[in-house]
Order: sequence, then structure tokens, then C-alpha cells
Amino acid sequence: MSAPPSNSNSKRYGPRSTHSAGGLARRLGLFDATMIVMGGIIGSGIFINPYVVAEQVHTPVMILGAWVAGGAVALAGAFIYAELSALMPEVGGQYAYLREAYHPGVAFIYGWALLLVTQTGGMAAVAVTFARYARELVPMGLSDAALAALALGGLTVINCLGVRAGSTVQSGLMVLKLLAIAALVGCGWLLTRHAAPAAAPAPIPPLAAVAAFAAAMAPVMFSYGGYQTANFIAAEVKRPEVTLPRGLVLGVLGVMALYLGVNFVALRALGAAGLAAATAPASAVMRMALGSRGAEIIAFGIAISALGFLSQAMLTAPRVYYAMARDGVFFRAVGWLDPRSRVPVVAIVLQGVWAAVIAVSGRYEQILNYMISIDLL
Repeated sequence: MSAPPSNSNSKRYGPRSTHSAGGLARRLGLFDATMIVMGGIIGSGIFINPYVVAEQVHTPVMILGAWVAGGAVALAGAFIYAELSALMPEVGGQYAYLREAYHPGVAFIYGWALLLVTQTGGMAAVAVTFARYARELVPMGLSDAALAALALGGLTVINCLGVRAGSTVQSGLMVLKLLAIAALVGCGWLLTRHAAPAAAPAPIPPLAAVAAFAAAMAPVMFSYGGYQTANFIAAEVKRPEVTLPRGLVLGVLGVMALYLGVNFVALRALGAAGLAAATAPASAVMRMALGSRGAEIIAFGIAISALGFLSQAMLTAPRVYYAMARDGVFFRAVGWLDPRSRVPVVAIVLQGVWAAVIAVSGRYEQILNYMISIDLL
């Protein structure tokens, strides 16, 4: 478990065959990788967080500047993970990097925290978000927790069928998510009027402006996070040393363009002050454009976006637990591959079941606190 010599990377981490050394099948191409990168970034935050940013910085230039700056930071991170994926295109992504760069103990703690809290807790919170919006659109006799558990169970089953099945569902949900965002941008541009000009905000001292911009960057960076999870599945990507870097860069650039489009039409329709006052800015824009029907469309988009995030998480993170089991620091059964689907079924089921347990064990706010407290550490 010691780090390999630097000159051995090409031999250890660059297999030329169609299957990785661990038995996982390389079945994903550039489109799959790009969709996985974008799916790991875009959740429900872009439909809500623009107003949080506008509360901190009060001019269109500063608001858009924050989203550009966040995209630049995310792109820098994508370049870093692209380099890592080229050097070490093996299963486990960040787990493998921590193991080789620092110590197996650091990777061990990361993997267990991922399973017990950060990954599954985040999935549980997003599953509850999906359930809330889904029940608003289609009334049904299920609680939020029960519907969240059913969604997690369904995605678990799909991903147990194989990486191609999981990736196809993930890509399909990502396309629907892109269509929802495109509808928001298109309707905001074509069917709303320019907001009435507002009085210029009073100038603030330079230090206060810097502090406000820094505060605005917090929700921006949260909205751009998640691209690194694509590296979890490096062992199932064709030519990962080439495909993953391209997917990371294309995915982050695509998300950056979408985020700027959403903020531009929100500022156009609502103005900076109106955006700061609209706690659901995407719904406000769509309601201005299409009335109540517009609000329903964006609610559907948020539900699909949440489900797409869950699909991406179900596809990627179990490969960390599989890699841990292969290293002998996790239950051996978690490292078992189904001989037909060539995926770590036990790892997938373990994550799905634990996320469902968290989803039904408490309120949304409790789940969020459970996850964020450890994630910050």
C-alpha cells in the first residue's frame, strides 16, 4: 500500500486493454464522462442560489462577476483533477489520490466518512428535495421520506444492472436537466421584459466590497462543486488518461455557460434588487414568462435536477468503497463484482440502503446538519 515510484505510473495506471486490472469494464466514452461531470455539479442550487449571491453584491456586474470567478476556480480545479486522472486512471478517484500522496490512513478516513455521512447524507437530503417537488406536481399518498427512499431504491436497482445502464439513465436525466435550464433561459430572454431601472446602490468602502464579494462566493463555490466525483469511475472509462481530462474541462465550461445564462436572464427580468428579494428566482422568472404553468415547469426541472444528482452519486461513489475493499481496508464482500454486469453490486446496494435509512430517519434540516458538519471538517 506504499506509494509507487514516480516512474511506474504509466505501467501501473495506464492499462491498454478494454478492462481494468480490477475487473471493471471500460464502457464509458467522452459524452458519458462529460454528462457525469455536469451531473455532479448541477443540483438544485442554481435554481435558488442566485438570490443569495445578489443579497451580498448589489450590482449586475458584481453578481455576474462572482459566477465568472467561481467558474474560473472550478475550471482550475478541473485542470488539477484532469492531471490526476491522466497520471492515475484507476478506480476510486480521490480515495486513490489520498492513499498514494499522503497515507492509506488518510484515504481510509475519507472513504468511511464518504459512506457514513457526506455522500449518503447529501444524497438523502437531495432525495427529500426531489420528493417534495414530485409530490407537489403529482399528489400521492406517500410521505417525503417514503418517496425519497423509493427513488433511492430505484436508482440502486438500475445501477446494479451495469455501468452502461446507470450511465444511460444519468445521461438521460442530465439532458432533461439541460432542457429545463434552457427553457428557463429561453423564456426569461424571450417572454419577459427588462426590469425597470433601479437607483444605483450607495457606494461602499473597498474593504467592505471585498468582504461582500467573498461572502457571495460561498454559495457560488457550493454550486460549482462536485466535478471531482467523475474521477471515481476512472477504471470504467475508455482511455481515461485522455477521456476524463476532456470530460472534466468540457463539463465545467458547459456548467459555467449555463450558470451565467440563468443569472443573466434573472437579472434581466428581475433586476439586481428584485433578484435579491426573490427567494425562488427561477420560479419568479418562469411565472413572469408563463404564469402558473411556468412555475410548474420549473418545479419539474428542479425535481429532475435533484433526481439527476442522485443518479450521478449512485453511479460514482460506490467505486470508492469497492477500491477500499480491494485494498483490504473494507469488508471483503464490498469488493465483489457481479460476473454479468461487471459492477460492484454490494457497494452500490450498501450506499443506497444507508442513504435511504438517513432519508427516513429525520427531517430535512437534521439531515443537512448531519452531513454539512462532517463535510466542513
